[in-house]
This record gives sequence, structure tokens and C-alpha cells, in this order.
Amino acid sequence: MMETASVRAADQSRIKILQLTDLHIFRDPHGTLLGVNTADSFQAVLDEIAALPAERQPDMFLVTGDISQDYSDGSYRRFASMINGLGRPLFWLPGNHDDGPLMYRIFPGMGLSVARQIFCGNWQIIMLNTQVYSNPCGYLPPDQFEFLNHCLEAHRDLNALICIHHNTFRVNSAWLDQHYLKNADEFTAMLHQYSSVRCVLCGHVHQETDEIHDGIRYISSPATSIQFLPESDAFGLDSAGPGWRELQLFRDGTFDTQVHRVRSGCYIPDWNAVGY
Repeated sequence: MMETASVRAADQSRIKILQLTDLHIFRDPHGTLLGVNTADSFQAVLDEIAALPAERQPDMFLVTGDISQDYSDGSYRRFASMINGLGRPLFWLPGNHDDGPLMYRIFPGMGLSVARQIFCGNWQIIMLNTQVYSNPCGYLPPDQFEFLNHCLEAHRDLNALICIHHNTFRVNSAWLDQHYLKNADEFTAMLHQYSSVRCVLCGHVHQETDEIHDGIRYISSPATSIQFLPESDAFGLDSAGPGWRELQLFRDGTFDTQVHRVRSGCYIPDWNAVGY
């Protein structure tokens, strides 16, 4: 049975959420990914968020995978210590660079929720696990479909925001598109049975995308670490800075969203890198 959680929004007219994704933190605080110290870039994002005015502070954080780069216990402990002062509920799911079973075992002892269904106002947020252990592609196994169907069927009266790590639709980059959600057709077919589904939110592609398919918005977000060059068939890095996504969910099922980034030029990747 998946654990559930309830969050009360500070402003009952809207639910404020910040999405963080693709942190790629190492056990070693000096660990770098393609030239970027990922702990430093993540801390820079957290510092920007901490400086937001009170009216823009979120009701919750959603972390959509690739918290670790080295699959280590130490990287997850570093993450937990870094987010310790956020003062807001935080929910997460594993990405292809994570050790999902390890996360489920150790995070409760660090005070991190393992809830996969979050209720807030007249919205439910469903956190799905698309990780294929030791493989970069995504796949939703039968138990995740069963969980998703249960959540949507039992709460047809609630607007639904669904979070996964892998992108549902290709992003026009051949090297990335081979690692998208492999059973995406089955996933979207289920979603389209429910008029309550408003949005599917993901990470994985280290870039911002936003498109609508059959009335549902499918959104990806920039990483707090390195950024991939959009619409590049060969591996490429972008000069855009580390970022995060802000969402405001409204009672009528609509929502606003925008991406924010730290100042560009602060975290420069290795432009000579030819792979990831």
C-alpha cells in the first residue's frame, strides 16, 4: 500500500509548488559532472529560493529524480542535509541515476516522506516510479499502472498532477529520445480515460519543454545541475544556468507555471564533453 500525505496550502485559492530535478549530487562535496560542481549548483538554487518573498514561498517541493550521480548512501545524506532547512513538505521519486531501493530504505530515517499520493485542496499529486534499474530508459511496470489507476479512479473529483522522471514524448534530440518512457502509449491511453488529469511533470531531459496532447499538458524542467542543448541530435550542453520550476495550481483545474534560473555564467560545463 502506497503511503499518502496531505498538505494544507497557505492560500486556499492556490497551491504553490516548486519542482527541483536532476541534481546529480555526489558523496564527495567536490564531485563534478561535466565540469560543474553539482552540490554547489544545487545550493545556489536553494539560496535563490530562500530569498524569495514570503508570498512566493511554496507549500511543497517536488523532486523528480536523479538526486544522485554516484548511487551512494553519502549522496543521499548530502541531499537530506542540504534540504533540511527548507521548512516545507518535500516529496520525491527516483530517476535513472538513482538507487531507488536504497532511497526507500534510508530516506524515512532522514525525515523524508515516502508518500506517493499527496492531497492538497481539490488536487491530488501522484508520484510514479519510471526507473529501470541500471538502464537510462524509462518504463512504468504493472504495479505503477495499478497504483495510478487506483488514485485516479478513487478520486475522480480531484484535479490530478502526475509526476514522473522520464519524458513521455520525444524532445527532438536523437541521443536523448532513445531514453524516454518506453511504454508511453500505454501511459497516455490510461490518462486520457480521466478528465481530471491536468498535467504530467517530468525531469530527465535537463531542459524546458511544454506541450499539450489531448488536453493534457506535458512539461519538463531544467536541471539544478547541467543543461542539455535543446533539439540537438548529438550530445550537446547548453549555456543556460541551473534552474527550477514554479507552479500555482488553482481550484478550477487551471494552473500557471514558469521556470526560474540562477544567473547564467556561474556554472560553466566542460564544452569539450562528448558524452554523458
